[in-house]
Amino acid sequence: MMTQVLAPVPTKDPLTSRDRTIIATIVNQSDYPHDCQPQDVVTIWINSDDIVWVKMTHGYARFNKEQFKAAVAEVKATLPETPRERNERLSVELEAACTKFGLWHGQIDWLSFSVKVFRDKQLIAFVSCNDEGWYVRPRQYGQNRIAESVEAAIALLGVKVAVAA
Repeated sequence: MMTQVLAPVPTKDPLTSRDRTIIATIVNQSDYPHDCQPQDVVTIWINSDDIVWVKMTHGYARFNKEQFKAAVAEVKATLPETPRERNERLSVELEAACTKFGLWHGQIDWLSFSVKVFRDKQLIAFVSCNDEGWYVRPRQYGQNRIAESVEAAIALLGVKVAVAA
């Protein structure tokens, strides 16, 4: 008779390195007696009394849920934007500009944040965003035109704002 042995499946850690950095910063700003590094944070949970518990390699710290929530927002505001947050922000800006100019866009290449923009099935431009700002090219191999905003970049192409019929 054969028996199967199942290896334990590794679980994905729910805390990102960014989460650990935020939590460690909050712990260090509290009256917790030890210096807390991001790698010291083991887990975090909220009990039924709205107390946030942080388990670290050298002990536990507890916080009021609302105060902890406010501290997280405060610390997050000081950290640089993550690539995902950047892409979400750029996507919202792109959607707003497309609506304003009566355009639509194809699938976004999230790695380089570039996309084809169309009006009435006609390709208008290739639109991208990098550290220099938004840029557009009317043709695949055309010269880039750089602007501070996606709206300004599209306007550089001579595209007029859509007028409601």
